[in-house]
Amino acid sequence: MFKRIVWIGVGVAIGVIAVSKAQAYVKANTPDKARQFLLGPDQENVAFRTLGGLIDEFNAARRTREDELNKRYIERAG
Repeated sequence: MFKRIVWIGVGVAIGVIAVSKAQAYVKANTPDKARQFLLGPDQENVAFRTLGGLIDEFNAARRTREDELNKRYIERAG
């Protein structure tokens, strides 16, 4: 079990490093118009916007599922 946690951590770390290096490469080697197309107008906060979007999407799916389960259990109890 401990080995799996270590390898998952290593994989996440490698993924974060790879993404940050790829974004740095894109910022350094592409024209401004292409960077704006790929990264958006706010190029400094791409990671925060992406993470925020993922969290918002997760919360929306969680709320939808929670409402569905609440309806099911209320109908079953009533």
